[in-house]
Amino acid sequence: MTAYDYDLFVIGAGSGGVRAARLAALDGKRVGVAEEHRAGGTCVIRGCVPKKFMVMASEVSHALEIAEGYGWTIEGATFDWPKFLETKDVEIARLSGIYAANLGKAGADLIHGRAVLKDAHTVEILAREGEAPRTFTADKILIATGGRPWVPPQLPGVEHAITSEQAFHLPELPKRILIAGGGYIAVEFAGIFAGLGVETTLIYRGPNILRGFDDDVRAHLASEIEKRGVKVILGCQHDRLEKTATGIVNHLSNGMALETDVVMFATGRIPYVKDLGLETAGVELTDAGAIKVDEWSRTTADNIWAIGDVTDRMNLTPVAIREAVAFHSTVFRDQPLRFDYEAVATAVFSQPPVGTVGLSEPEARRACARGVDVYMTRFRPMKYAFTGSDERMLMKLVVDRDTQRVVGVHIVGPDAPEIIQLAAVAVKAGLTKAQWDATCAVHPTVAEELVTMREPVRPDQTSMG
Repeated sequence: MTAYDYDLFVIGAGSGGVRAARLAALDGKRVGVAEEHRAGGTCVIRGCVPKKFMVMASEVSHALEIAEGYGWTIEGATFDWPKFLETKDVEIARLSGIYAANLGKAGADLIHGRAVLKDAHTVEILAREGEAPRTFTADKILIATGGRPWVPPQLPGVEHAITSEQAFHLPELPKRILIAGGGYIAVEFAGIFAGLGVETTLIYRGPNILRGFDDDVRAHLASEIEKRGVKVILGCQHDRLEKTATGIVNHLSNGMALETDVVMFATGRIPYVKDLGLETAGVELTDAGAIKVDEWSRTTADNIWAIGDVTDRMNLTPVAIREAVAFHSTVFRDQPLRFDYEAVATAVFSQPPVGTVGLSEPEARRACARGVDVYMTRFRPMKYAFTGSDERMLMKLVVDRDTQRVVGVHIVGPDAPEIIQLAAVAVKAGLTKAQWDATCAVHPTVAEELVTMREPVRPDQTSMG
């Protein structure tokens, strides 16, 4: 007789939780997975995947704009929001079904309901209405509940606003929208709505969008998204929201009052830890409200681990998956493995998109003892030059002056997310600027600029106060 119902119980069936559960189950472990919504988690159900569908839908309008320059005449093109939502939802349901099916094929049990820790080895499932709660025990528990949108709770009128999760299901496309925030989600949805013909305003309390990204990237993108029709207002935030008969009036800290049909807050996400029963199991939180873990993803309870956004380390889906692999290798294979958070590439599916990997210029200047050289170019891509568009692309390399390693790559423009994936291989491998330069260009492409920049635009400036 075994002491527990499961060898591993996973709370959360997102990308990280599902990967860990499948790997353990395929090793013959008894695995249970609890999910209170649908399998797939934030990325598949209410994040990366549906958002990318929306980005691709909205990009069609830009393609139609430049088509005339290539000799096309396209008349009567229209966009059907309800039809798009229906198609999108069908695909999301299919993907969610695949996640659930893969758990079953691996031998894991998917249990629908909200999981609450009763102690370090006991999980109670608060089932749907009309069903009695169920209790399961497990030798090891993995928490992978992800994050949820945050809105300022004390803001007067905030109940009239939506978050990105509601944006995926708006019953009709608004004529006017104001988006509050300056991160990934805010700039991505600003591009989406502007591309779909919505009068779009983006406000952010900081001096520029995409805090934490390279400064040249931030400035360049802010300028470029305005060319796509997004009105950007920096250095301000909401004082209050006022619901009227014709819309919602946004009273801003700079004295402006803007009326829109929809107000969307994209002001960050927080770890989803509410009412999980963590304290009863001895699981502590950080000061920022994330689950505290060590380098092996172990919490302050010896038999409980946590991965993904709920730990607030590096909130990216591929990172959660790699953390899951490391957890499985360490805990069930006795092969200790830690995920390396250095030089992880990321993309912002703004319009134009951003791809970045490694250190920003300020980060590199702090990290590189003998300074850095910066290689940068701004140019009009061939695709737009033919049509007369004034949109510009940015490419930037940050090089350690001492070792000549390329320690940062930053791209804004067409296909940046695709390009940065392969650039990340070179940065992760520690290739030098000379090795980049020795690589023959592929012509005519925008990517060839990465291997043809020869003179630094900003040599080492560490001696400049």
